[in-house]
Amino acid sequence: MKCPNCGEEMAEGSLYCEHCGEDIHIVPDFEPELEKSIAKTMELAISEILEELGRKDPFAPEENDPSEEDDPSDSGSDNADGGSGKLSFQERLLWKFLSGLLFAVIIGAVFMGVWAYQYHSVEYQTARAVQCVSEGNYDRAIACYNRAIELDREDIELLFSLAEVYFLKNNKIEYEYLLREIVKNEGATLEQLDRAYGKLIAIYRARGDYQTINDLLQASQDQELIATYRNYIAQAPEFSLTEGYYTGIQPLKLTASGSGKVYYTLDGSDPDASATPYTTPILLEDGDYLVKAVFINDNGVPSEIVSKEYHVENDEIPAPEISAVSGEYEFPISIEVLDDNDEVYYTTDGSDPTYSSSIYSGPIPMPLGKTVFKFAKIEDGVVGDIAERTYYLQLHTEYTPEQAAADVAAYALETGKILDAEGHFDESGDMYKYVYQYVTHIRDADDCYIIAEIYQAADGTLTRTGNNYAVNAYTGERFRLQRDERGRTSLVELEIREDSQEGE
Repeated sequence: MKCPNCGEEMAEGSLYCEHCGEDIHIVPDFEPELEKSIAKTMELAISEILEELGRKDPFAPEENDPSEEDDPSDSGSDNADGGSGKLSFQERLLWKFLSGLLFAVIIGAVFMGVWAYQYHSVEYQTARAVQCVSEGNYDRAIACYNRAIELDREDIELLFSLAEVYFLKNNKIEYEYLLREIVKNEGATLEQLDRAYGKLIAIYRARGDYQTINDLLQASQDQELIATYRNYIAQAPEFSLTEGYYTGIQPLKLTASGSGKVYYTLDGSDPDASATPYTTPILLEDGDYLVKAVFINDNGVPSEIVSKEYHVENDEIPAPEISAVSGEYEFPISIEVLDDNDEVYYTTDGSDPTYSSSIYSGPIPMPLGKTVFKFAKIEDGVVGDIAERTYYLQLHTEYTPEQAAADVAAYALETGKILDAEGHFDESGDMYKYVYQYVTHIRDADDCYIIAEIYQAADGTLTRTGNNYAVNAYTGERFRLQRDERGRTSLVELEIREDSQEGE
């Protein structure tokens, strides 16, 4: 269509000319029945006038018209009183013309009234638009919805209806534009906002444009909406500590809502997916720290980077560093304290270490089953921070430590070192006991239970004899542990003496 003001081509359905800026007023359609009725009435009026004008001699008297016959008496009478009271042809013609003109004016007024009602009625424009959509006339429907919106700019549902027509036309640009106008409209209800955001998210999700979804929702600042679609949002991570000065070790926790991961750096560089993933609190021990963190959701959308600075002066006693982390184990390992030249105390019963606790002197074999270790440094009576570790060691064998100790005792009985199963070796009441100590891995014998020989006096006093045995945890094979002059351990396979076999 062309602009009536400047003649430039315009887009179909536009309400103004982009070339000259002139507003375009669209005259709505009339109801077909009303149009036919007006046209028929006008046709009848005009035909009557034309019938009169179609006579050969408009000034000749009509046939069989008694008023036009010569009558001297009547003529004299007419001259006397000004006329007979009958209209002449010209007068009748003039009357009919004026009547037709008056009727045309009335019809025109009705026409203009109907036009004014339709053009200024939201209900009519909306109903006409619905009818046009059902007929597939989308351009006309768009024009009617635009006029309805011009009349009532507060009706958000009209924007939805217009957007749906553009969707039916496959005009995704206008469809998206109108939905964005709805979410920016301060008069939109929560239900309307949720509906508009849902449609927009469907558009961008189909495109794989998750960054736009994130930006759109972040700009809304509607917490209820953000909570509904939080998995599409990459919100900046939150720091458990405000930046500033601290004394003592500070555990810094990083949290973020939604589904994804937090990454951080401590070297001043901006974090991304290749940075350190946050899994446990970051210990700020002593010195200056610049911590930068970012949250990347499951759609790969990063949040803004959060950066905080900390200065820590540590006047506390730090927890010792332990080699083995907490967890489940299927093979025996040794637990070591990695702090050099520091005296470390530890417990395995869940209590906090004190001066009366065990002192770490070397690698500790991990006990079978579940064990809770607590390690701490003690300086001038002050217990430092505690390093707590929980271990669960389970070997894949049905051969138990108790069976291993019983087998070593059976060996002592077979060889004549003890006289009975209780461990007596004479009539003094003293005896030998064989007690499980720990499990360890020995290079030439696999995983072994270590069994110690204990001398128990008649009064109950216990003394270690120094004899230790290693029993394979899987086969039950028995060895004696021996140490050379350098303290190195070696294995000697146990053999039953011939004389003991003969005695049996």
